[in-house]
Amino acid sequence: MMRLCLVLLLSTLAPFSWAENCPDEARTQVATLAAHISQWDDTYHRLGQSPVSDELYDQARQRLAHWRECVPTLIEAPDNPLATSRGTLPHPVAHTGLEKLLDEPAVAAWLGTRQDVWIQPKVDGVAVTLVYRQGRLSQVISRGDGLLGQDWSASARKIPGIVQQLPEAIDLVLQGELYWRLDDHVQSAHGGLNARGKVAGLMNRKRLDDHDAAGIGLFVWAWPDGPGGFTERLATLAGWGFADSQRFSQPIQTLSEAAHWRTYWYTHPLPFASDGVVLHQASRTPATRWQVGAPYWAAAWKYPAASALALVRKVTFTIGRTGRITPMLELAPVRLDDRQISRVSVGSLKRWQTLDIRPGDQVSISLAGQVIPRLDEVILRNSTRQDVQEPDPRNFHALSCWQLDPDCEDQLLARLTWLSGNQGLALPHMGRETWNELIQAGLIAGLLDWLTLDAAELATIDGLGDRSRDRVLASLQSARQRPFAQWLKALGVPPAARNNLEGDWQALVARDTQAWLAIDGIGPGRAAHLSAFFRDPQVQALAETLHVAGIDGF
Repeated sequence: MMRLCLVLLLSTLAPFSWAENCPDEARTQVATLAAHISQWDDTYHRLGQSPVSDELYDQARQRLAHWRECVPTLIEAPDNPLATSRGTLPHPVAHTGLEKLLDEPAVAAWLGTRQDVWIQPKVDGVAVTLVYRQGRLSQVISRGDGLLGQDWSASARKIPGIVQQLPEAIDLVLQGELYWRLDDHVQSAHGGLNARGKVAGLMNRKRLDDHDAAGIGLFVWAWPDGPGGFTERLATLAGWGFADSQRFSQPIQTLSEAAHWRTYWYTHPLPFASDGVVLHQASRTPATRWQVGAPYWAAAWKYPAASALALVRKVTFTIGRTGRITPMLELAPVRLDDRQISRVSVGSLKRWQTLDIRPGDQVSISLAGQVIPRLDEVILRNSTRQDVQEPDPRNFHALSCWQLDPDCEDQLLARLTWLSGNQGLALPHMGRETWNELIQAGLIAGLLDWLTLDAAELATIDGLGDRSRDRVLASLQSARQRPFAQWLKALGVPPAARNNLEGDWQALVARDTQAWLAIDGIGPGRAAHLSAFFRDPQVQALAETLHVAGIDGF
């Protein structure tokens, strides 16, 4: 069904659920957001192209409605998403939109006031009117603005999936969805695949070839002047050749039944893309009174959102153990798959520079593996480009920040976390938070300062009780018994060499680049890294500290 269903009845939506109580952007960006949505509407309805996914469009519409409530004195032109989609052919019966039910309580409330309700997949295609005269297909009209559409009759007559001749010589008006045929399409796994855009593009061509025409199907979801009973409607349509309507319709009475079919159609193969389900009450207003608006007898319940539109509050940077700089986006909290997300990684400094993300921008995020927040793309840019101070990558590398020098706290903390982790010394009770407490208390300013910590110094840390202090001290002291090879890993020796580290520290330091190259499996790049590591003055100073502390091998 057309995107109109996403914009109707916005004034009745529940308050925006993204922890946004009239942000500063409401005043500064509302006009820009409205202009972008207007462009999307034009591209979608007039050209049949989707600049953004329906779920991101839907969220942008909700955000726009919320921001407009925040600045009620702002005067704007009336919002008409179908302004540029009007065609020239009048629909015999107006195309209604759909109210969108946001969650299970809304679905339960809707069902609680209705009887004889049926559920169908919400086919992701393009809406049309089909007009039959004396049983023969006479016109196919694109949805347009719901009252006037384009004449798609010539192309429609070439589509085998559209019944061209009814078995009865009757006049008939149907409404339905042209969709792109897909084999065993599982929406939860494959997404929409831009199937709707493909059909829209083909129907907007001047000529539709036979091969493409064969890939288009039809799902009839409305017979405006049909029988009052849903079962009779479906059976008659199936007898005329419109089999999808009966095949994918189920009677329901309860929320649990609606939820079952929504989940089933989301996770099981269908011959088309779908973006939710539609609930139909059999009883409805006579067709002569249908209007371009959300009717009381039908509503949509979308599938779980695969992506969310997030507002960037701040851009920060973390520096890892090896000096890798990772930009992080601090977000106005959004919900995705029942999770609240307020932070996402950009991945790399180069990607951030390419995307040029600044505070106030709006980005699309999703969940990688249904767990890890992932930045997908920039959807809207803040017209005001705020300056962001980025770290200089020349200052951070595999041999930087062994001490708490300026701007080094992140990398030193990452080094300490690695040192105590399972890949290093495997020290119990010594995670990132504990190391950070020691740094903030002024007890650690270098990678190995903790070797000399005692109970009296730990006792100065507020909130660290006797039991916790004893555990931390015992863990730190146990590091002295770790073998030499484990200490080398903890210090961060380049990983390619860990199977070739024979001898003690002095023997390893004595190897130059050529000596490392002579070892099987070590190429020029690895040899250079190994030589640089063992000859680095700060690393050698660490080794001397370990020698003085009596650590084996140093």
